[in-house]
Amino acid sequence: MGLLDDRQIDYYNSKDQRKVPKQDWIKEKMQEEYWEKGTQSRKSKEQWFNVNIDILMKRMSHNESDLHVLQWRHGCEVEQEGDEVKFSKGINEYGYDGEDYIYFDIKESQWVTTVDAALPTKRKWDNVPILNQYTKGYLERECVDWLKKFIEYADDELRNGSLPDVHLFTRKSSDDTKLKLTCMATGFFPKDVQLSIMKSQKHLPDDETESTGVRPNQDGSYQMRKSVEIKKEEKAEYDCFVQHRNLGQPILIKGGAK
Repeated sequence: MGLLDDRQIDYYNSKDQRKVPKQDWIKEKMQEEYWEKGTQSRKSKEQWFNVNIDILMKRMSHNESDLHVLQWRHGCEVEQEGDEVKFSKGINEYGYDGEDYIYFDIKESQWVTTVDAALPTKRKWDNVPILNQYTKGYLERECVDWLKKFIEYADDELRNGSLPDVHLFTRKSSDDTKLKLTCMATGFFPKDVQLSIMKSQKHLPDDETESTGVRPNQDGSYQMRKSVEIKKEEKAEYDCFVQHRNLGQPILIKGGAK
């Protein structure tokens, strides 16, 4: 999948074998040729993964009947200074079964690993200078060009973001004298949010609440919930507090509100 500021913009899987848009603006802006080329690129990468995870499993002496995962993440980050967009960071890294495997050091233009099984890969890739030159060039220039283009295309949506829809509700607890109180914010973008449950105008510490963490919605926005078990008669003392960069001031919903 392709991500722009934590929002999914395209997607590919081995069942459908098509690179498809996940946002209206990219569907409208990019021509069919872009999706055709992207589909061929993802198919090639899929074949590359099938070959290389087999090599890795043999190298690790792993059983072929077990499940193993090879992951690849690459991209770039930029900083905006006035009207100028500058390269800030390049990422090209691989993981195997959830552990770091090998990554590209853009400053030194070489591959780095602390895993013995990845040393043959490092030697092979570092012995092809043109590959490392291309990787560095892609991250610093081509990736940045694409990023600038996508930011421009998605300008209004990305800059304006979306506001959180906030709810405070209670449900019965297993203890008849108590309630489970939940504060929920949903539909917000970007993903950074401050959500807390307050009692008597004081924020409850995280270790006293149960949190889902920030989770993605189907439409590219995000949601978060925090819950706490309370005494029925104390419901009116609890409030839900949410702060987000798109809000002029925090949202406060009172537990005693009807």
